[in-house]
Order: sequence, then C-alpha cells, then structure tokens
Amino acid sequence: MFKSFGVIGENLSHSLSPIIHDKFFKKTGILGTYNLFEVKREDLKDVVRALKVLGIKGANVTMPYKIDIMEYLDELSPEAEKIGAVNTITIADNKAIGSNTDYFGFGMALEYNGIELKGKVAAVLGTGGASRAVSQHLLDKGIRELIFVSRDPQRAIEKYRDFRIITYKELDSIDGDILVNCTPVGMYPNIDESPVEAAQLKQFKVVVDIVYNPKQTLILKKAQELGLDTVNGMDMLVCQAAKAEELWNKITIDKNIIDEVLLEVEKEL
Repeated sequence: MFKSFGVIGENLSHSLSPIIHDKFFKKTGILGTYNLFEVKREDLKDVVRALKVLGIKGANVTMPYKIDIMEYLDELSPEAEKIGAVNTITIADNKAIGSNTDYFGFGMALEYNGIELKGKVAAVLGTGGASRAVSQHLLDKGIRELIFVSRDPQRAIEKYRDFRIITYKELDSIDGDILVNCTPVGMYPNIDESPVEAAQLKQFKVVVDIVYNPKQTLILKKAQELGLDTVNGMDMLVCQAAKAEELWNKITIDKNIIDEVLLEVEKEL
C-alpha cells in the first residue's frame, strides 16, 4: 500500500527530511513519498483537515508551528502534552494525534552514543522552543539537577521558574556532567561561532549540540580537543525521523538501519 507523508512549515527549501525519510522507506520496504508542505500562518487552521482529506498518513511539524498546531489536533501523546510542543502528527482512524519525536530522538541519540543520564547534572544552553523536548527528556530520565543558561535570565524565569537559571558568565562555576547546546549559535553559515568558550567546557564530561549543519560545530570541536565525549545534532535529527517512522507505520527500526541512514546522509552533505 502506497503511503504519503510530509513536513509542515514556513520555509522548507533546505529541509533534509525528504532525503532522510526516503532512505528509511527504502530500507524498511515502505512504499512511501515525503513532501514539503509550506503553509502560511493564516492557513494553519486548515492543515489537519487537509491531511485527513488527502489521505496523508503522517507529517512532521517544524518551526514556527510546533506550538500553534496543537489546538487543531484531536489527541496529544503524553510527552507532547508535558513538553507543550508537537513535531509529529499521525493520522489514524480519522484522528490527528500529536507527538514529539524530538523528545525521543534526543534520547535515542544519547543512547546511541552510550551517554547515561541518571543522577547527572545537566546544563542546557538556551531557553527557547528547542530546549523544551531536551529538558523534558533529561528530567524524565532521572538527572539529579537541571540548570538553564540564558542571556536573559529574568525572561527565562517566566517559563522555567522551578529551575535554576544562570547567565553564561555564571557557567564557569558549574561542576556538571552534560552540557547541551539548544541555541542556533554555530549553525551554518555562522560556523566560526560558539555559544561558550573552551574554558567553560572543562567542568563537563559530555557536550551535546542539537545543531546538525555543520555536523561538527565549533563547540564540539573545542570539546573534542579537551577529550570530552560529544554528540552531534545529525544523530538526533535522524533518530527523531526514525521514531516518526515507527509511529506512522507501527514498526520498530533496527539500530543497524539508523547507522546506515546516518552514514549515507553525512556522505551526501
């Protein structure tokens, strides 16, 4: 049976999702196509109905609609409800079910790289939308302390009032285990930028960057020079796509297939 999927967003010309999902289709034997659905904000209210009418089986949702799309869905998964953001829609029994595969993709990427979380101290750079799924996964996996690092701590308190929030300068005093960059700093074309200095990485053992272009950002290069373990954003991007495929098609994707997709995508970039 032929199935149609896609991604909903505003400006999608540079999306890697069609390439990644096409590879998963081929490796899992799914007869599918993955399209770009560029939608204007004023038309967002009609998107879910359109997916149902057109027989689309599932769709990813990217910025800036991960929060706004929620009011038009029929159901939310537990993690999406806690996070307050949706990046994957599954159409089943004429219902649109919202999930957050960024949450699972982040966790799968850490597991993929052998990173343990329970009892650890984690610092998250940035308090924007990208930090929601990451911080929720960290909390659910039993970290001992979660610290948010913000350039505007007073504003960040509005969203994360129950957690410790510090400035980038105060990061120097943290004795942590895992540092996660949830800011766009270092993303192409600004590849010579890093959100923190090399000296601020020394008190951590693992550095994770959710930026995937370039694969090795400046912050990861600095971390590797210090001998720290690193996890790049491409791992998370491919892992969250794999989770979406599992939800849409009710399958389990073997780690070997994820390995193959990662290698192939990296070669093509």
